[in-house]
Amino acid sequence: MKKVISGWSLIKLYTLLVYIWMFTPIIAVILLAFNPQQFGSFPMEGVSFKWFIKLSHNSTILDAFKNSLVLGSFTAVLSTAFGVPAAMAFIRYDFRGKEFLNTLLIAPIMVPEVVLGVALLLFIRWLQQPKSFTLLLIGHVVLTLPYVLLIVQARLVGIKKEYEEAALSLGANPFQTFMEITFPLLAPAILAGMLFSFTISFDDVTATLFWATARNQTVPVKIFGMLRNSISPEINALGAVMIVLTVSIPLLAGFVSRRFVRGRHKT
Repeated sequence: MKKVISGWSLIKLYTLLVYIWMFTPIIAVILLAFNPQQFGSFPMEGVSFKWFIKLSHNSTILDAFKNSLVLGSFTAVLSTAFGVPAAMAFIRYDFRGKEFLNTLLIAPIMVPEVVLGVALLLFIRWLQQPKSFTLLLIGHVVLTLPYVLLIVQARLVGIKKEYEEAALSLGANPFQTFMEITFPLLAPAILAGMLFSFTISFDDVTATLFWATARNQTVPVKIFGMLRNSISPEINALGAVMIVLTVSIPLLAGFVSRRFVRGRHKT
């Protein structure tokens, strides 16, 4: 009897092909970063770290890394500082215009980054303000705030309000209730939102192209500029470093969150 291929088998095969299509270029970039030859080719003739060494001595790339780290850190802190109180207000309280404000803050996640980049740039030009690091920071906070808001809101929905009401009834003030009850339960979501904001800010190139200046270029913008001029093996090394960072940070966030939750359950 001939075996009939089921629809589920076709879906699994299609999914496998999609993953291969997505991850093969990434694997190729990482492998070519260790290619000792000037021009990438397979099979490689040995393994070398010379492009990473050359990359570490490139002052412009090091400056771009510094800008990306500083920008990502400030973005993560500000997005979390704005997102956590906003999420608590939307979940725990009722007030006029709540749904409108919530939708307004989440809207950037549904708008193409090109549109956001052009809109903020035109708004700053209308205010007759030059491009600056502040403009870049504001833009990245606008991009990442919805993610923090959604993550913290999802966690708050699962935290029973009775815990906070019990603490208040036992004499704790609102600040003590937040620090002793709400914050420990929210900590995994806050950490996840913060690291997620950092990763998005560190990786963004589409909107950043509209906001960055020559002095405030980030690593993705620098890679884009290098690709426009020539294809250098240093780009593969820089791309490999970016891939490792952007993959390891979310994995680290998930690991720390799970350990934190397990530690809270044991206590």
